Amino acid sequence: MSLSEPFIRRPVGTTLLAIGLFLVGLVAYQNLPVASVPNVDFPMIRVSASRPGADPAVMAATVAAPLERRLGEIAGIDQITSTSSLGSTSIQLQFAIGRNIDKAARDVQAAINASLADLPTDLPSLPNFRKANSAAAPVFILALTSKTLSPSAIYDVADTVIAQRLAQVPGVGEVTVSGADQPAVRIQLNPVLLANAGIATDDVRTAIINANALGPVGTFDGGRQAETISINPQMRTAAQFRNIVIKSSTGNFVRLSDVATIIDATRSSRSIAWFNKQPAVLLQITKQGDANASSTPSTASRR
Repeated sequence: MSLSEPFIRRPVGTTLLAIGLFLVGLVAYQNLPVASVPNVDFPMIRVSASRPGADPAVMAATVAAPLERRLGEIAGIDQITSTSSLGSTSIQLQFAIGRNIDKAARDVQAAINASLADLPTDLPSLPNFRKANSAAAPVFILALTSKTLSPSAIYDVADTVIAQRLAQVPGVGEVTVSGADQPAVRIQLNPVLLANAGIATDDVRTAIINANALGPVGTFDGGRQAETISINPQMRTAAQFRNIVIKSSTGNFVRLSDVATIIDATRSSRSIAWFNKQPAVLLQITKQGDANASSTPSTASRR
């Protein structure tokens, strides 16, 4: 008796069995695991800090070192990896498996607050942190291009609006924006002109800071109404910076445009991306550790 004889003699039963196997396989296909290896979610947090213009050695000594001293005091840390580049520092913390990531995040925030006294006072923003997954790679990359907007304007919209909305999509772990930077005014000092005018670079820095002061002045109190007065001469364009007075002597004024070249640019001129021969801004979408790699991009694109 051959193995196939019972199936040949009972064609109806064989057909029903084949249909049943097909339905079981269809249901099993929907519940297949995302990866063939076990999903181990290492508790990891990445701390980032920026100091525009500082070289990697200065970033490591003045920003990374104070943060590492405080972060190293947190219990349950297995590994600390620090990377310093031009104007930025990234510190990756890996905690022991089983460590609650939310409690670890509170400890990291407390360590950052404790290190503020040791950090430089000219940081544009306080160090920030976010949860990370070292084993996760981008599953979806969006390229934003425009024939009318500059890359800095596209980056501003992508960083403040699009990335925030995509980060709320179920299954999305992180959205990274690259390819450009936020709009800024770039001031290129001429050392020869500064020397001829007898002006130091610190004098230029002080004049720019004083011209962009932001602070309270006081209030006007009336019988029926009160008004608050504040100083907010924030400059946004290169044309506004050109008229800053750096030095005055016997009726002669030296303005910033006399000793420097001021242009509208971005905070970092070393970040660029191209798509179809056009400047672009890239949105790199990383999935969560337990999310499906095939469904996360489609959900994000619909959002």
